[in-house]
Amino acid sequence: MTEKRRVLFVCARNDACSLMAEALLRHADAERFEAFSAGLLASAIDPRTLESLEHIGIDSHGLRSKALDEFAGQPFDYVISLCDKSREEVARMPTSGEVIVWNFEDPVTSDKHEPFRHALQEIHDRIHMFITVKTRP
Repeated sequence: MTEKRRVLFVCARNDACSLMAEALLRHADAERFEAFSAGLLASAIDPRTLESLEHIGIDSHGLRSKALDEFAGQPFDYVISLCDKSREEVARMPTSGEVIVWNFEDPVTSDKHEPFRHALQEIHDRIHMFITVKTRP
């Protein structure tokens, strides 16, 4: 068995999108990927984040908000920024892997109808595309 690839999802507060991405990748392909998430600062998790995950049957047990500093010095195969606010910080991170920039609207501040469901769907789609591309033989 090959070693799991380590993925760190980063956003500003680690209260919504990055936690969703962590949970979705763990659910979709825990055999090949080890998923983590962090924010530039740790924050309280928005309860709608956990509700959205649980609504579609994704386990949210053990998810917690973490500051990026918690992962200082750890190697990652992929570091993925999920918002404009974290893009610059992620670009400066010393990492042995690939830095990827995605940008999702923050569901906490969005004025869209059902913003957490919408964000979860967008992240879900991107995670599946990521897995498909990164696991090609």
